[in-house]
Amino acid sequence: MDTKGIKEAIQWRKLIDVLLDAKQFADTVLKGGQFINVITREIYQADVAIKGEYILMAGDCERLIGPSTKVENVAGHYICPGFIDSHMHFESAMLTVTEFSKLSIPTGTTTLVADPHEIGNVLGVHGMQEMVREAKTLPNNVFFTVPCLTPDAPGLETAGQDITSADMKELLNDPHVQGIGEIQGFSNVRPVFENAPELIDDLIASVSYAKSIGKTIEGNAPALFGEELAAHIISGGTHVSCHETTTKEEMVEKLRYGVSVFMREGSSQRNMAECIRAITEEGMDSRRAILVSDDMVPEDLMNSGHMNDIVRRTIAQGIDPVEAIQMVTINPAAHFGFRDIGVLTPGKRADIAVISDLINMTVDQVYLSGRKAAQQNKLTTDIPSYTYPESVKCSVKRKPVKAQDLVLASQASSAKVRAIEVIPDQNLTGAREFELKVKDGIIQPCLQQDVLPLLVIERHGRSGRIGKTFIHGFKLKRGAIAESVAHDTHNIIVTGTNYDDMVTAVNRVIAMNGGLALILDGKVVGDMALNIGGLMTDEMTGVEVSEKITELHRLAQEELGCGIHVPFMHLSFLSLVTSPEWKITDMGLIDVDRFQVIPTVL
Repeated sequence: MDTKGIKEAIQWRKLIDVLLDAKQFADTVLKGGQFINVITREIYQADVAIKGEYILMAGDCERLIGPSTKVENVAGHYICPGFIDSHMHFESAMLTVTEFSKLSIPTGTTTLVADPHEIGNVLGVHGMQEMVREAKTLPNNVFFTVPCLTPDAPGLETAGQDITSADMKELLNDPHVQGIGEIQGFSNVRPVFENAPELIDDLIASVSYAKSIGKTIEGNAPALFGEELAAHIISGGTHVSCHETTTKEEMVEKLRYGVSVFMREGSSQRNMAECIRAITEEGMDSRRAILVSDDMVPEDLMNSGHMNDIVRRTIAQGIDPVEAIQMVTINPAAHFGFRDIGVLTPGKRADIAVISDLINMTVDQVYLSGRKAAQQNKLTTDIPSYTYPESVKCSVKRKPVKAQDLVLASQASSAKVRAIEVIPDQNLTGAREFELKVKDGIIQPCLQQDVLPLLVIERHGRSGRIGKTFIHGFKLKRGAIAESVAHDTHNIIVTGTNYDDMVTAVNRVIAMNGGLALILDGKVVGDMALNIGGLMTDEMTGVEVSEKITELHRLAQEELGCGIHVPFMHLSFLSLVTSPEWKITDMGLIDVDRFQVIPTVL
């Protein structure tokens, strides 16, 4: 028996002694609450007794109350397992693991399963290892599903570091690494099969190794059906998840195939209401339906909550509250094979959410490993701030740009151009064509048609390329917006109503060594440095980042006239080449379905 097994055996014996020895008692008893049983989908009155980190029992716990037992009166409240976010990215919140956890724990989320492919694309294995190292200092459960390939589309984009199956062994053998993350390299199944079949071989090598050591595999299957969906499922070792399901029809077919559908409900992509129709209208079994956030801005965490808010929205779509809670507790625990969390039964870890209002999912108390960690939306346990090493900073290796570097040129008097169409609250995009004026050999933006230049500037010091196209639907009236967060390779992405402000915006991001910038009339209206890989910051608390992002969103709306929700997040997904239809990278405009660069100017 290994060390972990010996420790478990000792703990089990201690719990048995407390239960059967009349002279031993629980440390804590939650008394008089309504117990939510996610196994049987029932609610009934029951106490919950805790010893150390573990649940003793749920039921009549009067005998387990001793002189030193702490009794919490939770009459009128509901007791359920702590919530699990099964797919999320700390980088999207621009927060360290620590600062995200500080905002998340009081909302009832006790387990996070994060995909660190953002920092992996910029800093490789080292960046992901530093994030795992931080997670090991925290009281909540933080697991990682790591990428087996960066960039996702070799030959179409430039990452800071290239990761292949050869890099997987050390990462996958870390206990905090749950398995392989979203296998985006095979999201565009047929184009990859026809144009880059070697990616499939490398992917399967990683998956085979991960499976051999008991790790899980997460999929990424936007708009896949039939043979293509089946091929994607097999590439993940015959069972995967998908967090890119956006229609009822996709949800139905994926559930029928045994896919765990991660119904995304984040800050800029919200798909749950459409996906849930497979359950509310077609009566499908919800055991493989799982709620996730994927990408959240900190102001949403602060103002609305985390998984509790997503559960609330799910209930509003007609799902029974207990069934909705199953989607963030027992369902994900079953998918990942978590032995100790997701249910409140004897011997399980005492990660608990106490809810005062079931319909609105108001969380009153949170317990982590049997200890009260939060009450009334405030942490009651001290979680120190975390500082990253210098080795993950100073990641921007790009000299300042000039106006002539960014312009789109034409020798004609007007130009017919392709433009990426923004679809609000989705990372899917459309494909449009427009006629634009040309002045002094430069294709001009057109605010009347809402067509603006959109560029990606390679910043890792590897290619020096600048990809150029246009964007429609971003609803920007003045100035320019740039950032070093641009999925998934995270080069600098910029759009604007004029090239001069775009130059200033890009150079401000370079000067900050990564971050966000709003420019108007050549001046900085607002900015925020992201010192960790150009993606996150350890120089501010989660509350401070939330306040800063809220201010930047206000400035984008009021000063730049931007009419789109969470503009930085929407902008960042316009370079995600694993999601249809057109995207942009440092190599230019990408036709995702054809797996190739296409010209912007027709």
